[in-house]
Amino acid sequence: MMSRNPSYYYSGEADLERALGLGLGVPPVQRQDSLYRDASRAGGGSQHSQEGWARTLRLAFQCFGVLYGDIGTSPLYVYSTTFNEGGIRHTDDLLGVLSLIVYSFLLFTIIKYVYIALRANDDGDGGTFALYSLISRHAKVSLVPNQQAEDELHMSKSSSLRRPSVQNLASTAEQRAQWVKDLLETSRPVRISLFVLTILATAMVISDACLTPAISVLSAVGGLKDKAPHLNTEQVVWVTVGILVALFAVQRFGTDKVGYLFAPVVLLWLLLIGGVGVYNLAAHDVGVLRAFNPKYILDYFRRNGRHGWVSLGGVLLCFTGTEALFADLGCFSIRSIQLSFAFGLVPAVLLAYAGQAAYLRRYPEQVGDAFYASTPQVLFWPTFVLALAASVVGSQAMISCAFATISHSQAMGCFPRVKIVHTSRQYQGQVYIPEINFLLGAAACVSVYLTAVLYKFVHGGYIPVAMSAVLMAVMGVWHYVHVRRYKYELERTVSAERVRELMAARELQRVPGVGLFYTDLVQGIPPVFPHLIEKIPSIHTVLLFVSVKHLPVPHVDPSERFLFRQVEPQEHKLFRCVARYGYRDRLEDARDFVASLVDRLQYYVRDVNLYGCAAGGAAKVSYPSSRCDSMGMGRGMGMAKSASYAERLQLQRARSVAMQHSHSHSQSQQPPQLGQLLQYSASTGGAGQMGERRSVYAEEMLTPAESFSEMGTMASGRQLMAVAVKMSLEEMARIEEEQRFIQREMEKGVVFILGESEVVARPHSSLLKRLVVNYAYSFLRRNCRQGDKMLAIPRSQLLKVGMSYEI
Repeated sequence: MMSRNPSYYYSGEADLERALGLGLGVPPVQRQDSLYRDASRAGGGSQHSQEGWARTLRLAFQCFGVLYGDIGTSPLYVYSTTFNEGGIRHTDDLLGVLSLIVYSFLLFTIIKYVYIALRANDDGDGGTFALYSLISRHAKVSLVPNQQAEDELHMSKSSSLRRPSVQNLASTAEQRAQWVKDLLETSRPVRISLFVLTILATAMVISDACLTPAISVLSAVGGLKDKAPHLNTEQVVWVTVGILVALFAVQRFGTDKVGYLFAPVVLLWLLLIGGVGVYNLAAHDVGVLRAFNPKYILDYFRRNGRHGWVSLGGVLLCFTGTEALFADLGCFSIRSIQLSFAFGLVPAVLLAYAGQAAYLRRYPEQVGDAFYASTPQVLFWPTFVLALAASVVGSQAMISCAFATISHSQAMGCFPRVKIVHTSRQYQGQVYIPEINFLLGAAACVSVYLTAVLYKFVHGGYIPVAMSAVLMAVMGVWHYVHVRRYKYELERTVSAERVRELMAARELQRVPGVGLFYTDLVQGIPPVFPHLIEKIPSIHTVLLFVSVKHLPVPHVDPSERFLFRQVEPQEHKLFRCVARYGYRDRLEDARDFVASLVDRLQYYVRDVNLYGCAAGGAAKVSYPSSRCDSMGMGRGMGMAKSASYAERLQLQRARSVAMQHSHSHSQSQQPPQLGQLLQYSASTGGAGQMGERRSVYAEEMLTPAESFSEMGTMASGRQLMAVAVKMSLEEMARIEEEQRFIQREMEKGVVFILGESEVVARPHSSLLKRLVVNYAYSFLRRNCRQGDKMLAIPRSQLLKVGMSYEI
């Protein structure tokens, strides 16, 4: 077997690349493998690792409009929330609370998020599920048994992901990492615990997206009472609801322009509150800066006991919204966030907290409205307008964070199916989810009411806990049944003998066209297929079992999208196809998907005939359609139109045989030279028919090595050369005719067959399992988007086939 080391190239291939590059003035063709690029990048936002300072400063400016609106508006309500029970009992309590704010900000925001969590990213993408995906690339922690060798081949191309033997580990850290990896892969309770922690963190982020708009906007609007005392609570609530409705109504237009538009607004807001903080320090009590001494924290808890402990719930609001720094990392770079955070946000916010503390030392009775009371009256209206605008921007950041998180969790099979709309062609991570937007808006308005009417704000502390619990239950139920259903189908895959029996039945009719049979199963033929044959004894002339699979990487290049395998016997034209996407990738509409799939299927038909005859049984081996060449379909590659299909096929054949031959010899032998390759290609398969070669193109000769490394049975170099000599133009014409046959069938029509199963619990299952499967999951499935809507399948081309599964 060939080595699967990603850095290993055939010695003949390297010489061939250099010769083609020098002789033809064409640079060597690089490997077009998105999963290799994803896996080989070190974490830490590598897409921005080489950025200049101009780009860094521009991104740092944009951070203010996207990331800092929420955390930047926390001075609106932190003191009023912390001292909501009994007010300020001792003036030194202000020093204790300010010290708590300073060190909470330092530990949980600056150190934890900005300087630690941001570096634990998935190739520049942040968020809880991004971390889970990153772990999935290092260890097999997924609870869904849909891993394939081809996926592992691509994701193990980085040396950091290869599993070394324990005795070869160089350091104690590597041994500890290997121990953790083994624990994750071998212990099911540990994998389940990791998944539970993931969905818990995700649920808390989504619940924060419900509460942040309500709290921020309500606190900003509440400032109107200073100028309009006749306003009552109900009127303030209605104003807040109107703003929230408008905020959620504009989500469908996307967030990038909104964020960049409001960057100056948030920057002005931070400058304003920082300046007001300096004014209050100078005008009232600069001595509050003593709070940087942590001893005041101990004095605060010693003086207040349990009451001090309970007040921590208000202190924690000082860093609400920091999850957005991590979840929205993909739009920025680590350096730009660190720069803008350290030199923009932190000084302004801490000065605002210190200034309010200085004001409250003199006027402790104003703690219920500390922010607006401490603002000079001449600055009230500018402050009010900027506070309202900054609150909206902060809410926008958390809403966008919720959309991105739900999109990612759905791709990993942990959330019910919802419609995902990509709002930007430039930034694939920016999405809009109509159903979630409606639910978030409704929940935000109801929180507004609870927050306003409850006598004490802390009494509403159960709201985020309850929302997180509900979201965890939804994700847990959906994923549990998804895993059980997949295992049910996997245990009942249709055997090869059964497929032959079904295809050999006399009553089976083949109708013109191409059928795409959608299934979640990636390892075999689903049990619903015999059910279809029994009910409707007819299938299409060309039938593909299609599985849409999301890999734990942000993006999969379209050239790496499809894996194909042919179901024996070949004359029945049955294929299995896995369409692979990253969790940030957009699903194409049905027409584009079919065009791309059939295009790559023709590549596969070519390869399985061209290479399969030499490899023996290659029809059972999958071939990723990661081709740099454009044989027979060269679009945009600069291929000469005068070169015939047969000529290009012969060149490709000669190259493949030469590279196979180079591996049958030891590494000490010299590789074939370019001249020998070209001479051999001219003498193979009838040089007289081909005539004189006019030119040789790099894209005709260079094909990634993965295609050959995946062949299961390798013959010797001499046998491969003998097969190549026997390769006739008639055989090439047969390959081309088979490709044309598939194209003609597609032009006759494409039908999408959707395999949908009704899942029920077994008759003697426990009560809890029956409640989860028969009621909770059934309710979620009935009220989420159906598969045909998710895949944008035209109803006129849709055929649904269903059966019941007892799990």
